[in-house]
Amino acid sequence: MKLSEREIIGHGFRYPIELHEDFQGLSEKLNSLPKVSKIYVLTSREIAGIYEKYITKELNSLNVPFTYIYLKPGEKNKHIDRVKKVYNQLIETDADRKSVVIAFGGGVVGDFAGFIAATYQRGVRFVQVPTTLLACVDSSVGGKVAVNVDSGKNMVGAFYQPEFVFAPLFTLSTLPEKEWSCGLAEIAKHAFLDGGDFLNKIAESKRVDFTAKSTILRYAIEESVRVKSGIVAQDEKESGLRAVLNLGHTTGHAIESLTQYKKYSHGEAVAVGLVTALLLSCELVGFSESNFQKAITLMKQLKLPTRLEEKPEEILKHMEHDKKKEGSSLKFVLLEDFGKPKFGVSVERKTILEILKRQKGKL
Repeated sequence: MKLSEREIIGHGFRYPIELHEDFQGLSEKLNSLPKVSKIYVLTSREIAGIYEKYITKELNSLNVPFTYIYLKPGEKNKHIDRVKKVYNQLIETDADRKSVVIAFGGGVVGDFAGFIAATYQRGVRFVQVPTTLLACVDSSVGGKVAVNVDSGKNMVGAFYQPEFVFAPLFTLSTLPEKEWSCGLAEIAKHAFLDGGDFLNKIAESKRVDFTAKSTILRYAIEESVRVKSGIVAQDEKESGLRAVLNLGHTTGHAIESLTQYKKYSHGEAVAVGLVTALLLSCELVGFSESNFQKAITLMKQLKLPTRLEEKPEEILKHMEHDKKKEGSSLKFVLLEDFGKPKFGVSVERKTILEILKRQKGKL
């Protein structure tokens, strides 16, 4: 059953994001795509073990051959070294320009499968079927696809929009706690960027309120999609405004890179990065102490980490590899107020180090 739908419209792209109770209706959406020769479902064996039967049932109703390609899970496997094997599988099974790639899984699968779709034969169509909260509220929305290299996260990628996003929310019922943290961190980020009723509603909620069937979860997903899609529609390729979506990510990506994507989930790293950005916002652009306390309270109610555990000097070193570095400056997204982000703020390394050291204390 379809629960809700939002359409993303930008410069040269237009596609729906649909929230569904389960997988029913996916075949109908796929059937609406013209001249599909083959379908390739890129997923992990872990996800396939639980949900493949539902996807297969939908695909069996189509008169189109389909193939599963299994990816290794985890951020460390979203690596450029893994790309060649998938390209070869597509070539060996005669994938052509009319093929469709389905990204079936969380953010890692979505990023990787989207990158494959964007680059194979200079681009084939793809569809996002997110199975995690993070993918529902963030990575499946907006068309950023990428893989990692040894020195940094998402350093090789493209802006490539899906044909549609189909989110079966009952898959969230099997998420481990770390995956909930991933999605809730991005929801918190979107609430900070938006302010207003969205922020207040999330601030009134606790971690236990968010379940696969809860009203607050659906509200949070819908509002996050609204915030992100509104920004993406104005600036698809991050030439300006879209940069605000990187709030918390400068520190977050550095933490992930430093710990080789093993210690933290993406959301946990971003949560710590949000605190760095909020502290810098207080220091540099007038974000108030009362707002800071409200944000920290919200994050703690959602059981998100706020304290920096790693050495500040090492974090700063890994920030040097971030895409948001320009020349000798490190660029941050900061908040003047809730709902008033400011991107491209140059921050001195000395200031960053001082803030990281403060964050390593108890928060």
